[in-house]
Amino acid sequence: MFDFLKKKLSLFKKKEEQKLEAKLEEQVKPAAEPFSSEAPETPEGPSIPESVPEAAPLGAVAKEKTSLKEKLLGKKEAKKPLEAKLTLGTRVKQAVLRKATITEGDVRSLLDDFNLELVEADVASSVADEICERIRDNLVGREIERKNDIHGITDGAIRSALAEVLRQDNIDLPSIMRAKKPFIIMFVGPNGHGKTTTISKVAHMLKKNGLHVVLAAADTFRAASIEQLETLSSRVGVEVVRHKYGSDPAAVCFDAVKHAEARGLDAVLIDTAGRSELNINLMEQLKKIVRVAKPDMKVYVGEALAGNAAVEEARRFHEAIGLDGIIMSKADCDVKGGSILSIAHVIRKPILFIGTGQGIDDLMPFSHEWFIKKVLEE
Repeated sequence: MFDFLKKKLSLFKKKEEQKLEAKLEEQVKPAAEPFSSEAPETPEGPSIPESVPEAAPLGAVAKEKTSLKEKLLGKKEAKKPLEAKLTLGTRVKQAVLRKATITEGDVRSLLDDFNLELVEADVASSVADEICERIRDNLVGREIERKNDIHGITDGAIRSALAEVLRQDNIDLPSIMRAKKPFIIMFVGPNGHGKTTTISKVAHMLKKNGLHVVLAAADTFRAASIEQLETLSSRVGVEVVRHKYGSDPAAVCFDAVKHAEARGLDAVLIDTAGRSELNINLMEQLKKIVRVAKPDMKVYVGEALAGNAAVEEARRFHEAIGLDGIIMSKADCDVKGGSILSIAHVIRKPILFIGTGQGIDDLMPFSHEWFIKKVLEE
């Protein structure tokens, strides 16, 4: 799952770590000039006379030699360069304490390439730009003291960038729904993205959490859509309110809400017709359902395989009716992962669940912590 995006992230991280390791090694390389702990050679000075005049007493000769030695030593100390006074231990300590600071040049070229690779992984262009910008902000100016620090710094920068882009609260849907009775959820999305199957999974999940649910067969447009919903509902063990094909979908929703109110049911799940976001008449029909049913939550069901197309479709639906959440179906297939990363950021609404298979229980609550772990860890 998400192997393509995972590969791109891993490759970028590896290249950046190698570049920073090379910089750190260059930064802490010991000084090129040789040094020695031995004292420097004695500089030349006035020669000591080979003989002493006979008239000079022995004590005076000794005193003169002592005085001359002191003068020579004084000159030696004065000429001795500062670097020569440094011991081997001091030199090593200075080299170890040097730090490498990450600069713009250390990340620019790699981030430019990484931006294109994110787009290849179905990340929307605007989202790829923001991810790279946040990684740059998280890296530039950081100081590296040891080689072992590099992995943690680069990994942390990427994790932080993804978390900031995905930024969302994890939602416990059953708990939210208990605040109102009946709680009405309207599901929308294009044809073929698994909307009806997803509704049956949500109904099953709510039933396991002790909520009583009724389904509204408001897709009166697509052939066999009502029969499909009834077949799935029978597996879950919930009721379906239906009208004839060609009936007004808003009327079906109205009757389903009244049914739930009369029976004291907890939730109404509305299945709408799949449609293109460019079909103006069908989008107007959705707006009518919103006015009549007054849903508490409007959920877009998109296919993770659709890539950037799912992001654009969700944006158009959001502009038309105002979405409250997202469910991404077919995440168990060989999806690149970028659409899941992008869609929540583009419309600024949380991903509630992802579909992980064909079974009735294959619906997993989404969390950004899980996603980041999935795409970054081996």
